[in-house]
Amino acid sequence: MDLRERVLAAVDCGTPRKEIVRTLGVSEPTIRRYLRLRRETGSVAPKTYPQRTFSIGQSVEQRSAFWNQLEEHDDATLEEHYQLWERKQRVEASISTMSRDIRRLGRTLKERVWVPPSAWRDEVKDIDPARFVFVDECGTNITLMRLYARAPKGERAFGKVPRDWDKNVMLIAASLSSSRSLDSRSCPYGG
Repeated sequence: MDLRERVLAAVDCGTPRKEIVRTLGVSEPTIRRYLRLRRETGSVAPKTYPQRTFSIGQSVEQRSAFWNQLEEHDDATLEEHYQLWERKQRVEASISTMSRDIRRLGRTLKERVWVPPSAWRDEVKDIDPARFVFVDECGTNITLMRLYARAPKGERAFGKVPRDWDKNVMLIAASLSSSRSLDSRSCPYGG
């Protein structure tokens, strides 16, 4: 503010602008901008910009609704969150606002971790692996599951897996345990 007032005082005294530029270290467009600001507003004070706050919802209820939306749709894209928010709350917010406010809530995008159910783990823990032929597959399921979701910082993003809704395209390979050899006696499906 002090510099702005000194620049305008020098202009009011009739000091050449080139000398003001040299002595005070401001450019000529800055001098013109200060003069225009004083002429339009009567002051040379800089404009105040509001501090950015949580902008999706100003009320506690809206923030809670946004948090619940993130919990229910943790794998939704920013575009989908935008559309859900607009449809449910009847409030417009840009996609960049969605991104910024999701980060403010401490949620980050991360790859999902798929964990088998505990009941299955309990069933197979006592089985001797040497009794089995291990089958491996590679391929894709056409359900197009999303691999990433948003979760609170420091926590994993768990996903829900549909059970075979579409066709799979697969390549299957088998290998034996190192302690077994494949012959007609050990193969349960014949030789």
